[in-house]
Amino acid sequence: MFTGIVEEQGEVTDVTVTDEGRRLRIEADEAARNLERGQSVSVSGVCLTVEDHGPGWFEVFLASETVAKTYLGEVEADDPVNLERAMPADGRFDGHVVQGHVDTTAEVVDIQQVGEDWEYEFAIPEGVGKYVVDKGSIAVDGISLTVAERGEETFSVAIIPETRDVTNLSEKTVGDPVHLEVDVIAKYAENLLEDAGFEVSDDADDGIAETLEH
Repeated sequence: MFTGIVEEQGEVTDVTVTDEGRRLRIEADEAARNLERGQSVSVSGVCLTVEDHGPGWFEVFLASETVAKTYLGEVEADDPVNLERAMPADGRFDGHVVQGHVDTTAEVVDIQQVGEDWEYEFAIPEGVGKYVVDKGSIAVDGISLTVAERGEETFSVAIIPETRDVTNLSEKTVGDPVHLEVDVIAKYAENLLEDAGFEVSDDADDGIAETLEH
């Protein structure tokens, strides 16, 4: 499990393509410390397993399903990625529950600087709109963020300078892809409502809180 509090921005230094998928070598400082083979690391929001490691680097393998469902199949050497090691049992919980199971990719549709802060707007892909609610939690490229405003087809988030500096959001431009992971609690709530006989709209404008009938 992760919290969405990115430790640092790492850099892809090598990509190896095989018939089974892709292997990435990632250079990092904090995130590469005290790693062991088999540990989990969130790479831009995707939970991956450490296959090899050394001082200042580690390698992960992307299976064909991961390549198909994320944009990590398109990253190349020198590309930045957000890194977070799995949360220790006695760690501080500063973000929200992030599993590293990406639901979909979305597109950056607008970036505006507002004073010292930034506002990023993302498209809402089909099928996830019911989980996106005003002031709700969402993970964007593994970053725990709060939805500032939800529109019909987009949502926006406010980014403070520290978050922008530490993560790959500083490298994003309009049209770039990002990984989205919606709040897993919303999925559990949906399942419980359906088991109780409620029908939850797939395109509810106000998110999962809107139910149609009992």
